[in-house]
Amino acid sequence: MLPSSAARILESLSDTDVVLDAGGGYDPFPRADWVIDIVDYSQRRQVAAERFSEATWINRDLCDRAPLPFADKQIDFAICSHTLEDIRDPIWVCAELSRVARAGYVEVPSRLEEQSRAVHGPWTGWSHHHWLIDLVDGGLEFVFKSAVVHTREAAHFPAGTAQRLTPEQKVIRLWWTDELRASERIFLGPGGIDDYLADFVTRHRPEVGPAPRPATPIGRLKRALGR
Repeated sequence: MLPSSAARILESLSDTDVVLDAGGGYDPFPRADWVIDIVDYSQRRQVAAERFSEATWINRDLCDRAPLPFADKQIDFAICSHTLEDIRDPIWVCAELSRVARAGYVEVPSRLEEQSRAVHGPWTGWSHHHWLIDLVDGGLEFVFKSAVVHTREAAHFPAGTAQRLTPEQKVIRLWWTDELRASERIFLGPGGIDDYLADFVTRHRPEVGPAPRPATPIGRLKRALGR
């Protein structure tokens, strides 16, 4: 989560507000009263002043299609940071967060990062992410991350692009109240997904700058020597 977003959340909460971290897992939000994740409590990164406890850590799959164990609007604020892109049914999770929470914050990777080559190994974006996500009309729009994004040059930014992005460019942030709107955009033929990917790269190329120059043998040697 961006430090500026974490600070804004903390500033907005009263001591009595009930906070849920959905998908906190290895790095839960310390102010959360409840955490739900497939990761076990013992596997979390421990920090000082944790508000939650083992008793309020719910160890389960967010996408198991069972309602979250909270009454409607029981949660004052729900956090879901860098989780929706990982899971198989983000639409369901967004619907459940809308049901149980009055407001919340979502942070996911931007398409600027997710459509950049060599972010995580030689692939495009993060190898374990399932979705490309946009903000559309105040809600989240999910598109399944097709293998086309890895194989077609027009579908991704070149290697080195992600490393030049600012932290703010690497993410999409959504602050929501009452309802976390989410939908899936489905392409039925190959032409649709090709255009969707390539159009984004074309429109945002000025934003990310020119493609990095291929390294020359001398340049690689200088980097290896730390010069």
